[in-house]
Amino acid sequence: MAPPRSAFGAPPLGGAASGPAKPAPRRPLDRAGLWRRMVPLLLNCLVWLPVHAAVQVKDDAGAAISLARPATRIVSLAPHLTELLFAAGAGAQVVGVGAYSDHPAAAKALPRVGDAALLDLERIVALKPDLLVVWRDGNSAQQLQRLATLGIPVYSSQLGRLADIASTLRRFGQLAGTEAAANARAAGFEQELVALRERYAGRQPLRVFYQIWHRPLLTINDRHLISEALGICGARNVFGSLAPLTPTVSDEAVVAQDPDAIVTGRAGADGPDHLDGWRRLTQLSATRRGALLVVDPDTLHRASDRMPEGIRGLCQKLDAVRRMP
Repeated sequence: MAPPRSAFGAPPLGGAASGPAKPAPRRPLDRAGLWRRMVPLLLNCLVWLPVHAAVQVKDDAGAAISLARPATRIVSLAPHLTELLFAAGAGAQVVGVGAYSDHPAAAKALPRVGDAALLDLERIVALKPDLLVVWRDGNSAQQLQRLATLGIPVYSSQLGRLADIASTLRRFGQLAGTEAAANARAAGFEQELVALRERYAGRQPLRVFYQIWHRPLLTINDRHLISEALGICGARNVFGSLAPLTPTVSDEAVVAQDPDAIVTGRAGADGPDHLDGWRRLTQLSATRRGALLVVDPDTLHRASDRMPEGIRGLCQKLDAVRRMP
């Protein structure tokens, strides 16, 4: 008799004559096919993972600045920071600036939000910024504390060395999404400094008194950017060892140091140089030699990417002193 057939027309598995059923042979694992099926599932899961900030940098106070996207409405609270934002390619994103932000020309047309002593907090809020850039030691500490309560990301800047300018340019580029322009300007700035150091290396040392202001008589110590500029030119700050960044000194202390040159920045193209007091002190070597020098404060006193221009002018004037009898 023929064996019974299953409902599907095939003989049933196993039968009286065949013994226990044998397991079907195992197919080899198709790893490539498994990955092809798993990848879409994994990508679908990633959609539901928490989104990390698109921009993350640390400011000069060590605080982490996190933005969901590059800043599009930036308020700058110091003139040199305004310059650096524009130099980093972020000028179009700047919507408000502090007083005296006059470079580049486009910065002059932007709304003013106060100065180092007094900020217009209502106007700052009205501009709806998504990033505030502040000068840590230049803006009022009390007002900076109030800004911190507004819930707006704050980048705190403090430039201590020339290298910090290049670093700041790069970080501003990250914050504003203008990395290409910022990195290019930072590299150009660094190359300018290298060229200046190479050109003025080995010059005859000069002892310099740098006058920041005449009354009270203010100078700088060696932690100041201008002292680093003097060093590039082969000069030494006679008050570099004093503790304050901008110490007050006396006329008598300057006379006792008897510097080879006295340097100051003129307030405006036609403003006074405030050197008349030194011109009357003919016992000073700098006065007798005519080494009372005036430099451009916009390019030397501001910690911006224009500082190589100011340093170049300073070095040229000090070279002229070296040629004096």
